[in-house]
Amino acid sequence: MNLRLLALAGVVAFTVALPLAVASAGPVADAGYPGRDGAAAAGAPGRDGKGTAAPVPTRSPRLLGLGLATAARCGPELSSPDGIEAQTCVLTQGEDTWARTYYRNATGDELSSVLTLMGPGGRTVQMNCVVGAEDDPGVCETPRERTDGDVGGYSAVAEFAEFAEFAERTAAAGPLLLRSGSNSGQ
Repeated sequence: MNLRLLALAGVVAFTVALPLAVASAGPVADAGYPGRDGAAAAGAPGRDGKGTAAPVPTRSPRLLGLGLATAARCGPELSSPDGIEAQTCVLTQGEDTWARTYYRNATGDELSSVLTLMGPGGRTVQMNCVVGAEDDPGVCETPRERTDGDVGGYSAVAEFAEFAEFAERTAAAGPLLLRSGSNSGQ
């Protein structure tokens, strides 16, 4: 009878202590991977039990439970006196890279936007988007392309302009209202 009571008390103690131990352990970080602010975790590469350098983690896609993580390099949020607001980003997920611009059109007029993704070696991808006259947030993005070379070699630019007066609305011919880039220097 005493053995059963001791076993039951041990199970209760373990059940109470386990959540406390997990809570006091703190968050788990992957050494060698960038944190939320983009900085690498502190510390040098680890060593195995023999005193030799352990393999350094490579930059591979990390899973967030729903698929591959998406990295974004975005330029500043810009606005024009005419009422256009935009932010342009270069996105990378796994081996794919593409451009995306987030915008809001408060001009009251339908506009045209050209989003250009520029990659290493002079490669470019362009997307023409119609920006509705309503003041709702919108998104325009290029098709995803296989990443070629260093992701840092990619940049994107979105240009917003008025439509031309003629009926065919395939390209903007009016004045440029806003240019938004993925790099802060643009």
